[in-house]
Amino acid sequence: MNITESIQIALRGLGANKMRSVLTMLGIIIGVGAVITLLSVGQGVEQLVTGSLQGIGSNLLFVAPGNLDSLGPGGGRGGRGELTIRDADSIADPFNVPDAVAVAPEVQKGVDVEYGKTTLRTTLSGVTPEYAAVRNFYAAEGEFITPEQLAGGSRVVLLGHRIASKLFSEDTYPIGKTIKIDRIPFKVVGIMEEKGGSGFGSEDDAVIVPLTTAQKRLMPYYRSQSGVSLVSIIYIQVISEDRMTKASDDIAQLLRDRHRLAFDDDDDFTVINQADLIQIFGQITGVFTVFLGVIAGISLLVGGIGIMNIMLVSVTERTREIGIRKAVGAKRSDILMQFLIEAVVLSLIGGAIGIVLGVVGSAVVSNLVDDLTTVVTIQSILLATGFSAAVGLFFGIYPATRAARLHPIDALRYE
Repeated sequence: MNITESIQIALRGLGANKMRSVLTMLGIIIGVGAVITLLSVGQGVEQLVTGSLQGIGSNLLFVAPGNLDSLGPGGGRGGRGELTIRDADSIADPFNVPDAVAVAPEVQKGVDVEYGKTTLRTTLSGVTPEYAAVRNFYAAEGEFITPEQLAGGSRVVLLGHRIASKLFSEDTYPIGKTIKIDRIPFKVVGIMEEKGGSGFGSEDDAVIVPLTTAQKRLMPYYRSQSGVSLVSIIYIQVISEDRMTKASDDIAQLLRDRHRLAFDDDDDFTVINQADLIQIFGQITGVFTVFLGVIAGISLLVGGIGIMNIMLVSVTERTREIGIRKAVGAKRSDILMQFLIEAVVLSLIGGAIGIVLGVVGSAVVSNLVDDLTTVVTIQSILLATGFSAAVGLFFGIYPATRAARLHPIDALRYE
């Protein structure tokens, strides 16, 4: 008996009890659908994190106060970490760090923003004009901070897209309006482009003012012991990706010299490479995706056990049929092939339906979660389908072998 005949007999056997076949496939359908949906979510999270980190700028180095390798900013012999505006100016000097294209220091503070009867709590950023190009974050309406506004300490502000929509009604044009930041009036000169969430929080909630204005009017106390204004973080854009390591080493040596650290002292600052961040988060999200796939794979195993259970029942019910087929010349391999094909067909049909369910499920998740776009890859579909076929084959072996070993006389006598 050839493979075509075996498939036809197997399909007739499954069609004889349609409801039981459908219920048997249910475990595989749910399993395959869960695998595809969860893997698509994992891929979507990975792309979201990577895209967010890449969207904050290109070829970036971040200099943060404190040594992150020494149990926090106060740990180690490098002392309590502080970064000053003079540190940023030194890094911007091309004689000190020749690979630095632009440097953008930033100070941050939680503030209350008021307009009319609306008051919102958000984070304020005091920045320089270079911030827009370094962070790849521009004004969609109005203008960004100018050198004149920075030099004069002007009370001007740019609002993130989301916070602007919360403060102002749709029929109100924000540019030129006056808002209050911690009860100090500021003139709105621009609305930032919509960027969504990132690894550094949602930039659509940004409130941006000139660095000098933030230091003098909103954070006059944020100074070093010597009276120099402190900064929260320094962003450095490097000329090219292959110069990132050299620039990082130059910055580290420059800051060690400026902070007068001894040879055996720990750094009191941390230089973070954007490429390293992307790689680390990529590894984390990759593990997360595998974890989701393993969880979904458990449901496939449960579905496989259901197939084995139903196939064993089928063998028992069709014992007399097996005896008749053997009596008229069917070989053990024919019986084995028939029941194996039934198990695999159940898995493949269930897998096909599960693929559709998985694609629909991933689309639903994408619509329910803002900023997350699930990604259904051909690899995840092939993995789920191949695994479902393997499950059907594996869990169908024992029932098929049991059917093939039945003695024809004993099978004919079975009632």
